[in-house]
Amino acid sequence: MTYISLGLRIFLTLVFVGAGGAKIVGVDMMIAIFDEIGFGQALRYFTGAVEVIGALLLWLPRRQIIGAAVLGGTMVGALVTDLLILGTSGLPAIVLGLACIAVLYIHRDQISEILNRPE
Repeated sequence: MTYISLGLRIFLTLVFVGAGGAKIVGVDMMIAIFDEIGFGQALRYFTGAVEVIGALLLWLPRRQIIGAAVLGGTMVGALVTDLLILGTSGLPAIVLGLACIAVLYIHRDQISEILNRPE
């Protein structure tokens, strides 16, 4: 499971640092997408920051589950936005969300520690 976790975390980090960084620096495509969403460009900055922070959390010891949960939550929002607002395929959000769920499952032992409850 260690290698699977490592591979998934590398994959998620590359995707989310790339996408989050593109949002933060204001790549034209990201600006256009967030204009179409209609909630303003502040949401673009916020989403980009959440994606980069979530990706970084995947690498902190005993905090992988927080990073995966944060990134998975953004994928729920992305899927809803894709389907209901943009009218685009939600497949990328589904694939990334499933990768986040896999990381959550692999590191499920961290849940009781994070919630401060004995196992």
